[in-house]
Amino acid sequence: MAAAAERAGRNADEIDLVVVSKMRSNEEVLSVYRSGERIFGENRQQGLRARVEAGLPDDITWHFIGPLQSRKARYVAAHVDLLHSLDRLSLAQRWVDVDGGPALIQFNLAGEPQKVGFDPQSADEVLADVLEIGVDVRGVMAIPPLVEDPADSAPWFALLRGIFERYRDESPLIDVCSMGMTNDFEVAIAEGATTIRVGRAIFEGTNTARH
Repeated sequence: MAAAAERAGRNADEIDLVVVSKMRSNEEVLSVYRSGERIFGENRQQGLRARVEAGLPDDITWHFIGPLQSRKARYVAAHVDLLHSLDRLSLAQRWVDVDGGPALIQFNLAGEPQKVGFDPQSADEVLADVLEIGVDVRGVMAIPPLVEDPADSAPWFALLRGIFERYRDESPLIDVCSMGMTNDFEVAIAEGATTIRVGRAIFEGTNTARH
């Protein structure tokens, strides 16, 4: 992460790392915690519940990074500091109803049928609608189409960055552009990510992500 930031002329301290802990043991999570990481992400309510009930350190900050069913929103809202996956207006209303905290608006950048998220062409209307519902919007999130060469993700990341910059002009509270995972986080950093979501590279030692 530091090297990618340096190549992009950015300060690595300005980029948050969310350690994707899904499917990992509590022992693995604790090992990464002891290395200094404090932000962890789960993509299923059941996985989040298991972490909460495991009695992991209180200073871990939990983010929810996967699709969220409305009926499971109350539990998630009570246990996470940030929802990355606000992907529809009905969920926005439910999130407010259960007193959910800060959230990121998720976009389906390429309109892929297997993915959730708002249409980027409607980004301005989406922000207005979600704010009117009462969500504490803090930024945007997306997962670009799968490509063989990570560099090919750059245009998709640039698209999300453009939406983020427009949103940021609308509200001083909007400061999160969550994009980039194990295979492409370096490209995402070059394109302006403020938050990256990395799991395999950390837990399997293929990349320390911080360096």
